[in-house]
Amino acid sequence: MRNINAFALAVAGLIVAAGPMRAAVQYPLSLALDAQMKAGETTVTSKVTIQVDRPMENLRRTRVTDALKFGGYQNFLNALRAVPAVGSIRTQSNKVDVRYTREDQAGASTRLLLVADQPLSFLSSNPTKQKVGFELTLVDLTIEANGAVTGKLAAAARVRPAPDGGVLLDTYADQLIDLKGQVAKQ
Repeated sequence: MRNINAFALAVAGLIVAAGPMRAAVQYPLSLALDAQMKAGETTVTSKVTIQVDRPMENLRRTRVTDALKFGGYQNFLNALRAVPAVGSIRTQSNKVDVRYTREDQAGASTRLLLVADQPLSFLSSNPTKQKVGFELTLVDLTIEANGAVTGKLAAAARVRPAPDGGVLLDTYADQLIDLKGQVAKQ
């Protein structure tokens, strides 16, 4: 797949990771993040709002990840769409429901992976690129102890199992969207 990078490796590790998680994020979580995408000399800046009401239940997460590992992308989509929404990702013009969450401690920070079962948007420098199959939105966030948030957004993506047991990610856009912000004080 064309757009495999560090984000894909991070997503792969979080999607296929097994075992119970320790919750460090306070729910409900509301984030208003600055989003920036660069393509050549062009920079597009916008706002992305993320709302996560609660973490995904471990049993449902296992069911969804097993569907990808043992049944491929279409089975993963079917399993993902069968679980209830736990939040949303929103831009000024679009909104998708978050159905998958994975939270892991990484030293003093927390990594939070969010997956929606619909694309948030299709951004590409190639206007003839086919949109078929890019049915996910993925967000990989790092939340620091001081509340600073950074991350990456794939607004339209697809995943598939890798031969080594990991996950391969293909994104519709040429570049991932950078996210930056702060956790709101509750």
